[in-house]
Amino acid sequence: MSLKERLQSTASSKAVKEENEQDPYGHLKVKIQNKVIEDLDVDFQELSDNFDKYEEEIKGKVAYYVDEESINLTNSQKNKITRELIDEILGFGPITDLLRDSRISEIMVNGPDKVFVEMSGKLVLSDAKFKDNNHVLHVIKKIVAPIGRRIDESSPMVDARLPDGSRVNAIIPPLALDGPSITIRKFSEDPFMVEDLISFASMTTQMAEFIRYCIIGRLNILVSGGTGSGKTTTLNVLSSFIPNDERIVTIEDAAELNLSQEHVVRLETRPANVEGKGQVSIRDLVKNSLRMRPDRIIVGEVRGGEALDMLQAMNTGHDGSLTTGHSNSPRDMLSRLETMVLMSGMNLPVRAIRNQIASAIDIIIQQTRIQDGSRKITKISEVQGMEGDVIVLQDIFVFEQVGFLSNGKVDGRFRFTGIQPQVVRKLKKVGIDIPMSIFN
Repeated sequence: MSLKERLQSTASSKAVKEENEQDPYGHLKVKIQNKVIEDLDVDFQELSDNFDKYEEEIKGKVAYYVDEESINLTNSQKNKITRELIDEILGFGPITDLLRDSRISEIMVNGPDKVFVEMSGKLVLSDAKFKDNNHVLHVIKKIVAPIGRRIDESSPMVDARLPDGSRVNAIIPPLALDGPSITIRKFSEDPFMVEDLISFASMTTQMAEFIRYCIIGRLNILVSGGTGSGKTTTLNVLSSFIPNDERIVTIEDAAELNLSQEHVVRLETRPANVEGKGQVSIRDLVKNSLRMRPDRIIVGEVRGGEALDMLQAMNTGHDGSLTTGHSNSPRDMLSRLETMVLMSGMNLPVRAIRNQIASAIDIIIQQTRIQDGSRKITKISEVQGMEGDVIVLQDIFVFEQVGFLSNGKVDGRFRFTGIQPQVVRKLKKVGIDIPMSIFN
């Protein structure tokens, strides 16, 4: 399982990819890479344990062969080729190019020879291949080590992030039966703005304006949706509406939000150490955030007992808080909140839980991944209070799908349901007048 064999196995696919991208130095880089790996024969375990030693050796060989083979190139061109080759050899191996490709939104490593990517909402098998399972594990360790996380047989699952903020989940044997698996959710270097979501047809200008007024008016908003539906992207966009003079505390499992405001405190959970101690959960951070004088609390996702603490915060003066949750519809999200509150260990009657939810949550935004791979806000619903033992939920904006276009894209339209939301009066009391043209 030598470094030489690993890199040689990807050289041809790399050459094809670079040629397709019209890389003027593609063939030269492959030639240099083959010469470098001819001189190296390093076991992956040895490379992991003595990384600094081999890093300098590899850099030296790359620089030597670049200088030897690139006689007619300028120094800046040589430096560029050298950096790219070192990134490929010492970076994240076969997925390095995939991480750079702006067209790819997600990378899924199911095994050494099964690397899938998501492009335009569709899954595609890429040409990238790892040498073996140890090679995949080597890359996982390189990802998690810089942020103080660990992965081994005693702790075979890990959530991490790349330097650019992309979210990483990795799981290894004995839990992953077919070998180590990596899932990377990439994020744009330039975070999406509301104009981008409108141009992607994820929402309309009227919907965006309504949400902006709700956030400025400090309403509590919950973004719900399935896995990969774009909840975090939408939450990031919503956060951009928060005034710059407010103190924001964000709480996440792996930091993903990229807020533009100046007064932001970012908190991140911590897993237990080797002895099983030192874990800091979302719930711990939510409790601690209440002592940090926040104007807004943004929780990346509620999935357990922290839902109770979040609801209590919303009900005790921390208006304008934002969070996300997994569900298939706004009504399902309310049911899930009940379940999550019960997971906190508090033996509360169902009616008391529903009263808490109805009092805390003002707006639920449903994010959905459509059949054609696009992500859309399919519903904006208002929590109007209690009627008996039932929480009253009213849709304000909905997306209606009517079929498919000839190009395979979903055919549908956004529309206002015709029922003026109660929050219009609520916002008016705090001096915010929503133009009625939004609802036309």
